[in-house]
Amino acid sequence: MNSSTSTMSEEPDALSVVNQLRDLAADPLNRRAIVQDQGCLPGLILFMDHPNPPVVHSALLALRYLAECRANREKMKGELGMMLSLQNVIQKTTTPGETKLLASEIYDILQSSNMADGDSFNEMNSRRRKAQFFLGTTNKRAKTVVLHIDGLDDTSRRNLCEEALLKIKGVISFTFQMAVQRCVVRIRSD
Repeated sequence: MNSSTSTMSEEPDALSVVNQLRDLAADPLNRRAIVQDQGCLPGLILFMDHPNPPVVHSALLALRYLAECRANREKMKGELGMMLSLQNVIQKTTTPGETKLLASEIYDILQSSNMADGDSFNEMNSRRRKAQFFLGTTNKRAKTVVLHIDGLDDTSRRNLCEEALLKIKGVISFTFQMAVQRCVVRIRSD
């Protein structure tokens, strides 16, 4: 590093690191190695909580590339903090719309990974009991509907919405964004 770039500012360093990881993840030949590495995936999860929006967006792009490799999905989903950090990005009111959509897409890919592969009935049943609301395996042609729900500001109202959505035939999954009174619903195309 030369003296002009060795300032103690964290922002360029974080952005350059996450951009390098993103560029590496863009190559399909690197994706499995990145996820198997001890530091890369946990680092990308930490970058999702970074205060600089371009850092978060770049980290999400890297994660999206990594999630394209089916073999990576279970490890990514099971990585400490992954699903929670994705939910936080989705629910944070200061997150730009494009970044929220990217986080939602990754969340849906990881959330549906075991269901689509049909690993084991026990895992499917435990997942349903944990109220993660994935209700089908045919999501390739699924549509996404964003509902703005006035008054969606506490858990009792959220529970009412959950109960109503679970009764509707064709609903695959849904995610609440309480801060903006929104629910993202994935439905079968038919």
